[in-house]
Parts: sequence; C-alpha cells; structure tokens
Amino acid sequence: MKVSLSWLNDYIPIDKESYSSIADALTMVGLEVDSITDRYDYLDRIIVGRILNIKPHPNAEKLKVCDVDIGNRVIQVVCGAPNIHEDMVAPVALPGTRFPDGPLLEKGRIRNEISEGMLCSEAELGLGSDRSGVMILDQKQLIGNKLAKALELSDVVFEIDLTPNRPDCLSIIGIAREIAAIQQTTIKYPETSLSDSSNRISDFTSITIKAPDLCPRYAARLVFDINIAPSPFWLQDRLMSVGLRPINNIVDITNFVLMETGQPLHAFDFDRLSDHRIVVRQAKKGETFITLDKKEHLLTPDMLMICDGEKPVALAGIMGGRNSEVTESTTRVLIESAYFTPVGIRKTSKKLGINSESSHRFERGVDPEGIITALNRAAQLMSELGKGSLIEGIIDKYSKVINARAITLNVGDTNRLLGTSFDYDEIKNLLKSIEFNVEKTGNDGLVVIPPSFRVDIARQVDLMEEIARLSGYNNIPTTYPLIPAKARQPEKQFNLRNRLKRIMAGFGFTETINYSFINRSSCDSLRLESADQRRNMVDILNPLTEEQAVMRTSLIPGLLETIHRNIAKQIKSLRLFEVGKIYISRGKDNLPEEIEMIAGILTGSWADASWHSKEIGCNFFDIKGVVEELLNRLKIDHIKFTCMPDNSCTYTRPGHTAQIFQEKKFIGMAGEIHPQVLRNFDLKQTAFIFELDLNVISDFISETIRSKPIPKFPSISRDITVIIDKDLESSKLLEIIKELGEELIENFYLFDVFEGDTIPQNKKSISLRITYRSKHKTLEDNEVNYIHKNITDRLLKKFDASLPT
Repeated sequence: MKVSLSWLNDYIPIDKESYSSIADALTMVGLEVDSITDRYDYLDRIIVGRILNIKPHPNAEKLKVCDVDIGNRVIQVVCGAPNIHEDMVAPVALPGTRFPDGPLLEKGRIRNEISEGMLCSEAELGLGSDRSGVMILDQKQLIGNKLAKALELSDVVFEIDLTPNRPDCLSIIGIAREIAAIQQTTIKYPETSLSDSSNRISDFTSITIKAPDLCPRYAARLVFDINIAPSPFWLQDRLMSVGLRPINNIVDITNFVLMETGQPLHAFDFDRLSDHRIVVRQAKKGETFITLDKKEHLLTPDMLMICDGEKPVALAGIMGGRNSEVTESTTRVLIESAYFTPVGIRKTSKKLGINSESSHRFERGVDPEGIITALNRAAQLMSELGKGSLIEGIIDKYSKVINARAITLNVGDTNRLLGTSFDYDEIKNLLKSIEFNVEKTGNDGLVVIPPSFRVDIARQVDLMEEIARLSGYNNIPTTYPLIPAKARQPEKQFNLRNRLKRIMAGFGFTETINYSFINRSSCDSLRLESADQRRNMVDILNPLTEEQAVMRTSLIPGLLETIHRNIAKQIKSLRLFEVGKIYISRGKDNLPEEIEMIAGILTGSWADASWHSKEIGCNFFDIKGVVEELLNRLKIDHIKFTCMPDNSCTYTRPGHTAQIFQEKKFIGMAGEIHPQVLRNFDLKQTAFIFELDLNVISDFISETIRSKPIPKFPSISRDITVIIDKDLESSKLLEIIKELGEELIENFYLFDVFEGDTIPQNKKSISLRITYRSKHKTLEDNEVNYIHKNITDRLLKKFDASLPT
C-alpha cells in the first residue's frame, strides 16, 4: 500500500520533516513501513537553465538549435517548442533522466545536430497538464540549481506492508486515522454535500439482489450529461503519487475514491445496460464473460455476477466487463458501491486468477457502513469534474444488515495478559483514539463497540491487541518468567531413547531416520498374514506419492529400503538401527495405537578381511549377541531366547528366528530375513534383523542401580557335557539349572556345541560351564562336586540325556 504525505496532509496535518518518526511510529503500531521514497527523485538530473542563443535548425524547419547555460557549462539543445526565446529560464533534462511516463533520455543527434539535453514542458515533467510549450521558470532562479530544489518539490511516499487482517488501512484515510491516534489529533474527513430532496433515480433504474448471502448490500447513483475528458492535474497527481495511471475523469474518480476511502467502486455506461437495471445473481453453468483486460473466462455457479436485464456486465467485486465500460462517447453513468462477502470474492479471484485493487479489498472485508459515503463522494466529484447532472436519490438494497457487535472487556484481564497496569480511563482514551465506542460497565469492565470499518475486531483479545499496539509494544515493562531452581526430571521414554542410541552407536551401528509413511504394498512384501494386526494401516488423506500412502506399521520396510539404496552404491556391509513409532489403526473414528520400537539390521561382513585374518560374514548369533548385550546394558535380567514357531516366521527364515522373552513376557524377536522378502526388496545378500517393543521393555528397566560387594573368596568352575536330542534348545538346560536356586552358583552358560561322527545320529553334545562361589568362605572340592553331581543327574534324568563315553 503506497501512501504519499501530500495526500495524507489533506486529512491530517503532517510535518514533512518528521516523516522518519512517523514511519517508525506506524511500524510500531503494526503497519510496517517497508520503504520511504520521494516522488520527485526522478527530477535529480533536471536542472534550471537559461537560453542564451537560438538559431534555426539547418535540416528541419520547425526545430531550433539553442545554446543553454546550465551553470557550469553551455550545452546545445535541439527544441521544437513554439514558446522558447532568448534569456528564457526553463527546466533542462540532462542525459540519463528517466521521465515519469517511462522513457530514458540519452544524448544524441536530431537531424544531424547534437542535442545534449531536453527543454521540458510541465506535462513531460509530471508537474502539470500543459503540453503546449516549455515550462517557464522565474527569471530569479539560480542557473544550474536542481529543479526539485528550486521549486521546493518533495513528496515522501511510504510503502506499507499490511497484514491481511487490516483492510481498514488499505486507504489514505485509514492510514490517516492511525497517524491521528499516534499524534493524538483529529482527522478531517472530506465533506460531501448533495441535494437529495426527491428520489428521481427510481424512475430510471432498479436493483435486484438474487444472492443476498454473497451480496448483503448494493447501492447505486446516476450521473447524466457528463463530459468524458482528462482529469484535472490535481486528480492525476493524487493517483500518480500512489502508482496509479490516470485514464479519464470518470474512471480516475472511482480510483481516487477507492484509494481515499478503501471502498471499491465501479462506473457503468448506463446506456449500455439492457433495460437500464442491475441484477445481482450467481453465474450460470457454462456461462462465459469477457473482462476489461480482454480475457474470456468460463464461469461456475458459485461465482457472483453483476448483470443487466439480459447479460453479465461485471465480475462482482473483481473486474468490470468490456460490454459496459465507460468510453469517450459515454454520457450517462451508473455508479456502483457494494459490500460483497469476502469468502465469495476470494474463491472467484483464485479460480479465475484475477487480482485487482478491488478484489484485494473485498476479499479482506470492506466497511459495510462506508458504502454510501464513498458513493456520494464519487457522485459529487463526477458531477463537478464531469460537468454532469446528478440524478437525485439513491438506491440502497441492504438485504442482510451487518450489525456491530458489542464486546465486553475486563480491565484486570487486560493488564494480566499484557503485563501492564492501565486503568479504565487510559484504556478508554486509547480505544476512542481509533473511533471505538467505549462505555463503562460494573467495577472493572467496559463495553466496546468497534467501528464498522474494523472488520477484524470480534473478541476480547482483539481489543487487548489494540491497546498493546496503541500504547506502544516497547512501553510494556519487560518481565522474566519465574524458573524454579529444581529441574524437572526428563521423561522416562526420552531417556530410554537416548540411551539406546548411545549403546547402539557404541556397537558400531549407524542410526537411520526413515519417513513414517510407507507403501501400502509393504505388508505384502513382508509376507504378513491377513489377520496380522500390522495390516491395519492408517491411510494418508493426501499422500505425496504412492510410496508414502499409509502410516508405517513396522520399521523393517524402511530399514530394508535403506539397505537397498546403500548396496546400490556398493556399500555392502551395513549395521543400521532405527528408533521410532509404528501406527496400528483402530478404525477411522479413533486415533491409531502408537507403539515405540527399536529395530536393527545386519548385512555383509561382521569383520572385514585384513593382512592377518579373512573376512567374516555376519550370522544369526551376531544379531543375537547384539540384542543380548543391549538388554544387558539396560540391566534387564531373565532374558530368554526361544525358537520361533515356523508358522509365525513371516518375514524371517524358519529355524533361524528367535523369540525374545523377559521371563514370560514377549518383548521382541531376532532372526534372518526370509529369502522371499529379500527378493521382494530386490536384495541379493543375507540380512539379519531384530525388533524390540520399547513400550514393554521400559517397564523392566529399574530407575535405581543396585551394587554388591566385590567377592572376598575365590570361585571354582566346573563343566558339564551331556548328549541330548538335536532339536532340544540348550536354553532348556539353563532353565533347569536356574530353577534349582542353588545359592552357591554364581554364573552358568553354554560354551560349546558339537555334532559329528562320534555323536549318535539326531543327537548333539553341549557343554555348560558353572561357576561356584561362597560369600562366606572358600569352597572345598567335595562341596562343589556334590552340588555339581546333583545338577548333572537332574539334567540327565529331565532330558533323557547321556554322558559322552
């Protein structure tokens, strides 16, 4: 929004020297001034000159060659103006001058005579409308002085970046209101005096509103016997000061009132309106319309149109049509001033790709009570500048009255929210400075009625914001939050997540972070059964691609795709893990179940080849060892690995997959990826994975660390080797030893498994090592041997085992 100080000065006294402080003040009240320029900067290369000598142009009868004194030298200028004479003082444009209408002046030759500048008219300089000859300056002007300085020409222009909620400031008067509040002065509104003793207008036209929801109010006036002509210079100058191009007096007046009041207007050629009437309706399906920019638009039924008795003549609130525009032959004009619903204008503007000064204001909201004021202002100017006859009366169709709503404001609540200490009178004065109606109610309350042009004020907090910005944000005392010295304990799950990441990084694993969205076919690629709860996926309403159509129900697809991308780049040995949530749908009406998981994957080499050893490929026991040590670092005891049933191995290989339990609670699994799943993800090398449910294992992590004294007495180790069935899990033997509850047993573990010719068919030999220690004395061999023999006998009997021979 461009605003010139000279225009503002019509409504409020402005000190031109204080424009910088005004700009700062506007910025502080929420109207950010993006730039400050002077309208007459283009006069920088135009100086005062004196014509010393004039001689005829040797090659052109109507041109003359002038010697012009510009102060520091004399230049030659070719000129064709009829009013030049010797000793005349006139403005001289030097090469490099950019004129208001666009052209750049360059040094050149005119009919083979050098011309080092240009003697300018008022119109060429944008300082008047006279084009008949060179502008004549006072003889007392200092030769060589810059023209802007000589004529004291300066008009500062602010370019203000307005937020969408402040349509009231999309006008010169709107900005003047804000400055008046800042300077604590009174704004002077333009005066309009029209004689409306009768309602003759109803004899000539009528208005019908068929879509009151989209057009609550529509008003019109008529001006007859007008004369279409260029606007007077003062009007052209006002429009040019804010970047608008003058067209003719009638169109310029509608643009002038638009910029002055913020109310968009439209002038129709009354004689081009069929039946001389206006109908406001929605467009018909398939209807087309050609706008003023000569573009044809296909309309839809939700678009609002201004029509005459037969056809559309304007896109309501956006742009007029070529079939009703004001031309040089126009003699009678119907002036439109209306209020259109912002949502309707915004939708139409976006659909058709049209953005105009009118639509910019209508889609943000104009003043529903300012319609008549703007209409009367335009009608008076047209009758004066167009030398027309104003038809008495006004048609005002106000089908859905928009009433201002009273808002109750509590002084105490305001001070508490803003951190201030305003009293009733201070708040009242601040709000009244921007034309709010304020009345006291009760001991600590106010009833505030915002003016109709403040369409953004609807709640108590809106009023509080007005108080804050008008009093000055920088005047609000600085306070600091009270931060207790005692720190809050971090969330348990947050700590667990970070511990896991540190531990896995210590194992040589790299963390991956994949999208929470996966392909719908991922469940098929994992070979999940139809009854598996992980097939209950949450659909994404507007997925970016089919690869991200649903929320993930497993971390495994993301890890496998990461493996595939890395192998494609010849990175074949990988240790990756991810900590994240999976989402199980519980129906469209319920939020999904969120389960936090950790998953890891191994592929390629466990140890690379070197000069002293060969490459070692990873296997099931590597991934099992990672899980065991991870749980050990978390101090989770009583962990048990058992073979997963073949029918449960969907995406892992049967016989090479373990279920993981904490006592009897299932917490996860580890195993080798099924060959078919590898093919589904286009992987050609074996991979091993593990998954753990963090929601479950977090309950087994103790928040306290227990210690025990270092043993004082030595330990004794004994081995047991038994031959058992090949399919028997070795963990079963360890469970039996644990169940004995022998207090002298400190530790026990499996250290060897053997199958071969010396072992009977379908049998295997396993060796266990048991460590014995007493807290109170040094154990003797006979004590240990007795306990050890009981354990051996128990294992032999329980599993029908035998001792090696």
